[in-house]
Amino acid sequence: MPSPAAAPNPAPAKVAKSANLTRRASLTAVASLLDYTVKAGVSLVITPILVGALGRSLYGMWEMLGRLIGYMAATDGRPTEALRLVISQNQTAGVMEKRRAIGAALVVWVLMLPLVALVGGSLSWLAPTLTHAPEAQRAAVRLTCALLVVAFIFAGLAAVPESTLRGMNLGYKRMGLQSATSIVVGALAVWAVKGGFGLPGLGGSWIARDFIVGAVYWLLVRKYLPWFHVAKPTRAAVKGLLSMSVWLAVGDLVAKLLLASDVLVLGWIISPAAVTTYVLTSYAARTGTGIFVFTAGAAMPGLGGVLGKKQFASAAKIRHELRMLTWLFTTVVGATILAWNHSFLHLWVGSKNYAGPWVDLLIVCNALQTAFIRTDSYIIDASLRPRARVIFGAITVVATLTLGVVLTHALGIAGICLALLIGRAIQSISYPLIVSSCLEKPRLNMAERLAAIRMAITTVVLFAAASIAGRVLIAPHWFMWLGGVLLTVAFVGAFTLFLGPTSADRRIIVGRVRAMVTGLRRREA
Repeated sequence: MPSPAAAPNPAPAKVAKSANLTRRASLTAVASLLDYTVKAGVSLVITPILVGALGRSLYGMWEMLGRLIGYMAATDGRPTEALRLVISQNQTAGVMEKRRAIGAALVVWVLMLPLVALVGGSLSWLAPTLTHAPEAQRAAVRLTCALLVVAFIFAGLAAVPESTLRGMNLGYKRMGLQSATSIVVGALAVWAVKGGFGLPGLGGSWIARDFIVGAVYWLLVRKYLPWFHVAKPTRAAVKGLLSMSVWLAVGDLVAKLLLASDVLVLGWIISPAAVTTYVLTSYAARTGTGIFVFTAGAAMPGLGGVLGKKQFASAAKIRHELRMLTWLFTTVVGATILAWNHSFLHLWVGSKNYAGPWVDLLIVCNALQTAFIRTDSYIIDASLRPRARVIFGAITVVATLTLGVVLTHALGIAGICLALLIGRAIQSISYPLIVSSCLEKPRLNMAERLAAIRMAITTVVLFAAASIAGRVLIAPHWFMWLGGVLLTVAFVGAFTLFLGPTSADRRIIVGRVRAMVTGLRRREA
C-alpha cells in the first residue's frame, strides 16, 4: 500500500482544471469583446456615411429588411446552435460521436432548405409592401431582400465550424481574425453605397461577410480541432438534434419578434424615417447590451460542461456571479448612456436624430431588462431544456406586440419602448423560476431578496440622476464628450460597486474579475 504521503491528492488537479476553465472563459470573453468592439467601431464610422448616402427613409427601410430576415431564424431549424450545445455538454466524448453530431447538424440544415427558400421568397416579394417602399424603390427593395435571403442560407452553413469551435470552449482562438473581417465588410458596405449600388449593394455585402467569416472559421477548426470532419449520423442522432433544433428555432423566432418587431411596428405605423431616429437613439444601448451578451456568452460552454456533470451547486454559483456582473455592467453603462447619449448623437449624426430623454430612459431600461433575460436564457439552453423558455417567450410576444401596436399609435416611439418594457416583464418573472428548476435551486431567501432590492434602488437613483444630467449636458466636441464619459464611468462604477451590493457580493464581483484577469496571464494547462 502507498504511504499516506504518497496518496494521490485530487485537489490540485481540480484546481488546475477550474483555473483552465476560467482562463478559457476569460480568453473567449476577451475575444468576443474585441470582435464586438471592432464591429461596433466600424458601425460607428460607416453609419453616418450610410445615412447620408441613402437618406433617412431608405436607411430606415434597410433596418426593416434586416429585421425581416431575422424572422427567418426559425425556418432553418437552428441546427448549428443545437450543435454548439450538444458539443458543449459532451466535450470529453469520443471523436466519432462529435463527428456524427456535425453530420446530424448538416442533415437538419439540408432538410430545412425548402422551407427557408419558400419563406425567403415570400418575404422578398412582400418586402416593398411591408417597408412602405415608394414605387421607384420597389424593385431595389425586393432584390435587396432576396440577396439577404441568400446570405442567410450561406450563414447557416458557415456557422457549422464556428459552433463546433465555440462548443469546445475554444472560441477565443478566433481573436483578431474576425475583427479584421468586420473592417473588410464595413469597407465593402461603404464602397457599395458610394459606388451607387444602393440597397442591393448592401445586401451583397452581407453575402461577402458570411463567406469571409465562414472561411475564417474553417481555417481555425482545421488548425485547432484536427478531428473536425463529418461522419454519417445515426437516425437517433438526427432525430435528437432535430427535436432540440425545433425548440431553439422557435425560441429564436420568439426572441426576434421581441427584439426586432419594434422597428417594424414603428416603420409600419409611423414611417421609415421614425425607424432611423429610433435606431440611432438606441445605438449606444444596443452596443452596450451586445458587448455584455457576447462576453457573458463566453462562459456558457464551460457552464454547459458543469451542467452536463450535474454539478448544480457550482452552476448556481456561476449563475449568481453572472447576475452580479450583469447588474454592475448594466447600471454603469446605462447611467453613462443617459448622461451622454444626447451629446453623442449631436456630434455623430446631428441632434435631429435624438428621440428625446424619455425615450432614451425607456431604451436604457429595456437594455437592462434584456441583459438579465438573455443571461437566464443562456443558462436554460445550456441545460438543454428550452421548451419552457419558448412557451413563456411566445406568451410574451403576443402581449408585447398587442401593446406595441396600441401604444405606438398613442405615444409614438415612446409607446413601442413602453410596450417592450411591460410585455417582457413576463420573461423577467418566469425565466428566473425556470433557471431555479434547471439548477435544482430553491427560491431566494429573505436576505437575498433584500440585497436585490438594495441594488435595484441604487440603479433607480443613478438612472434618475443621469437622465436629469443628460438634459443639460451637451458636449461641444468629441474630446470633452470622451472625457465626460470616462469620468462618469469611473464615478458611477465606484458608487455602484461600494453602495449597491452587500460586502459578500462585492467580494464575489471583485474575485471574479480578478480571477478572469489572472486567468489571462496563466499558461493553458
